[in-house]
Amino acid sequence: MKLAILTSSRADYGIYYPLLKKLYNDKFFYPEIIAFGTHLSNKHGYTLNQIIKDGFKVSYSIKTISKGDTPYDINNSITKTIKKFNTIWNNTKYDLIIVLGDRYEMFAAALSAIPFNLPIAHIHGGEETKGAIDNVFRHSISIMANIHFTATELYKEKVIKLKGSKKNVFNVGALSIDNLKNMIFLSIEEFKTLYNIDLSKPSILFTFHPETVSFEKNILYIDEIIAALSELTNKYQIIITMPNADTMGNMIRKKLQNFVKANANVYKVESFGSQGYLSCMKYCTFMLGNTSSGFIEASFFPKKVINLGERQKGRMVTPNIINTKINKNDILAAVEKVEHLNLNELDNINIYGNGNTADKIIEKLKILFQ
Repeated sequence: MKLAILTSSRADYGIYYPLLKKLYNDKFFYPEIIAFGTHLSNKHGYTLNQIIKDGFKVSYSIKTISKGDTPYDINNSITKTIKKFNTIWNNTKYDLIIVLGDRYEMFAAALSAIPFNLPIAHIHGGEETKGAIDNVFRHSISIMANIHFTATELYKEKVIKLKGSKKNVFNVGALSIDNLKNMIFLSIEEFKTLYNIDLSKPSILFTFHPETVSFEKNILYIDEIIAALSELTNKYQIIITMPNADTMGNMIRKKLQNFVKANANVYKVESFGSQGYLSCMKYCTFMLGNTSSGFIEASFFPKKVINLGERQKGRMVTPNIINTKINKNDILAAVEKVEHLNLNELDNINIYGNGNTADKIIEKLKILFQ
């Protein structure tokens, strides 16, 4: 069975990883990786190298990202992606295309396959992120897809409602839990050697992506966040992973870079890779920002999380997560609240499966395509 696995960023590749390992080791499948988006961007860490370092062959690597981050640039990236994938689909035949998530690049690649009548399997459908235009792209991919692998029963029901059919909609859990269950985490000493960051100190793992529905507010948001972080540097070291390629992401990136330069207790990492990022998550005091990993991966440990604003609004909120508005005083109040949160007293945090999602996906594919 010839598969095209589409990956457009460090984030989705990290989620795919346990599935990729099993697909490449199963003779039933002939998987080919198609890498595009920020994987080929030096500014975003050129994470194509991580895929190759992990031992996977990349069949196609496509430059699709624009230099800017305006709505005009985003549309240019979508156009480039459609055109370049049009050539791939015209020249190479696949039994199934596997796509993950909600990025505009992923939407464009999936859209380009529709005239060719290529079957699409979608991972992580049915979720909601009302503060990001990704919400539209995710649901659009679900409409285009023929097979659906959701992370929870609630998300499965949402896909069924969206599609108007139960056919080929499966709740398999989250691949991230597979990854975490089998991860060999770095020790604090190993992490310090690799990144020169001492996680034995109280640490905040921070990631903030633009809110792309009301993107004009991001200037105010990042100023409020930096004002709060400035006060928190008296108590914590702050480890910043940089935003992805969204509208106004460059503005946020520049402000964070200036903040890092002005503070010895603040560290910037472009891309940890899965092992580094998840090890940092394991040892940090809490997470702060608006990344989806604060909802899914953080549930595994579990880890305390402060979720900022509305980018992730609509996701299932587990008891380890505190939602807050994006202003300095509310953020600092949320920090005080999270400091007193006792995870041992909380139930129903890990709702994303038992770490056998890749096996479930493979089992379903073999039944459908044998």
